[in-house]
Amino acid sequence: MTQDTASIVNLTEQSWILQRSYGAYAVSACEKGTPYSLTRVISRIAYMDLGDKRTMEVHITAREVAEDLCREINADGGDESFFGVFVAKGEEPTEAELAEAHERLTAFYQRLISAADREWERSHSHLFINDVQRRAAKHLGVEKEWHYQPHETTECVACGEKIKSHVAVCKVCGAIVNKEKAAKLEFSTRASVNASAVPVVVAPGPVAPEAGAKRVPASAPVSR
Repeated sequence: MTQDTASIVNLTEQSWILQRSYGAYAVSACEKGTPYSLTRVISRIAYMDLGDKRTMEVHITAREVAEDLCREINADGGDESFFGVFVAKGEEPTEAELAEAHERLTAFYQRLISAADREWERSHSHLFINDVQRRAAKHLGVEKEWHYQPHETTECVACGEKIKSHVAVCKVCGAIVNKEKAAKLEFSTRASVNASAVPVVVAPGPVAPEAGAKRVPASAPVSR
């Protein structure tokens, strides 16, 4: 690696956008199925205002830029926080660097989960569990009562009720909302899963006269 470049390693699926006086930076997320992501940065020139319209150029090395960005990201969670972002010593991180970073990230996430457990025991309210704590539980694969995954919903075009976006048939009115998925499930028409439970009401009709009975016109007078 040359002195003019540095590599930021990210172990998580979180990305960051950071603004600095010497430029804007995007630290890329680790894609699913990959061990880490790399964000390359280069050296920059900053200008220091000396007053009287005088400025002085300040050279900032690539590693100084990378360490500044990582420090900003990792400090976002308080004391000893670590969000899995660090500067590699070379162009690619070594196995030792990755192992140390994973250990730090796991320890930090475990502290977050413990704090969430204490809060949940006290309040039993999802409002007091923050996104970073949920992210920690997801990353470590920990099942927690306070860790819920919100489902995206949409409105049924037939009845307007809120339904999950991936369903084939509305559970409220039975309308097909996804024709392709409904065809795979053999819903060819409007679903009627509970049709047998719906009572059938037959409107009353005229009663047929008994055999041999004489029909009397409605307008005919009644003899006494």
